[in-house]
Amino acid sequence: QVRLVESGGGLVQAGGSLKLSCSAPRAITSVFNQRDMYWYRQIPGKERELVATFTTAGRTIIADSVKGRFTISRDSSRKILYLQMNNLKPEDTAVYYCNRDGQLDSWGQGTQVTVSS
Repeated sequence: QVRLVESGGGLVQAGGSLKLSCSAPRAITSVFNQRDMYWYRQIPGKERELVATFTTAGRTIIADSVKGRFTISRDSSRKILYLQMNNLKPEDTAVYYCNRDGQLDSWGQGTQVTVSS
């Protein structure tokens, strides 16, 4: 498994932007890039929701709930997965997690995003 560390969360007003990062400082670059990678979010008491996917082919898939506002990207050489979040809404408030295919039974601490109205 590759240890992933999320960062970049915070408190922002509605309409604002945040950029989340997911790094794998100890991973070998080729290993980091060989699986599909994901951003999920979770509101307390609710199931974890898939927000965005970055495939090994470089294809991005965005959930309908955030389409047009969120963008996923990856810096393969630096081993970082990003989630750019624009025009944030209070309903985007959640803990955001990154993960990769093949290790979805293990989750990091995530990063809290709070959007005030």
